[in-house]
Amino acid sequence: MTDHLQRAIDLAVANVTDGGGPFGAVLVAPSGQVFEGVNRVTAVPDPTAHAEVQAIRAAAAGLGTHDLTGCVLYASCEPCPMCLGAALWARVSRVVFAADRHDAAAAGFDDAAFYDEIAGSPRAMARVHEPRSRAVEPFAAWMGYEGRRLY
Repeated sequence: MTDHLQRAIDLAVANVTDGGGPFGAVLVAPSGQVFEGVNRVTAVPDPTAHAEVQAIRAAAAGLGTHDLTGCVLYASCEPCPMCLGAALWARVSRVVFAADRHDAAAAGFDDAAFYDEIAGSPRAMARVHEPRSRAVEPFAAWMGYEGRRLY
């Protein structure tokens, strides 16, 4: 187990006594800079304040970029679909985790419905596509804006 992975576990344990969830994350940049995050979902409250998302936010702010290519994310537990999505959007190069989704489920953090939603069966949330004639206007505005920053 790497020191960074152990640090993520230690953060998770300490966060429990600080009113947060039992999840911690450490993101390491290629430069060696280290950014940490803990689960603050109930403490903030913010349903997106997962440890991995917090670490990604800290790294993006600290490095001054949304592109975290080359970074490694160490998580105390297997990232949920939201956190994995955040890591993918941030272009994190690798994710290393200790406990898995089954360990989390045994402790009452069962994300099976979310994994099922991603897999496509059965749908955990109703989704309705309502096409509108003006639906693509935001994209047209984006494409026409010379000051846009691609990501």
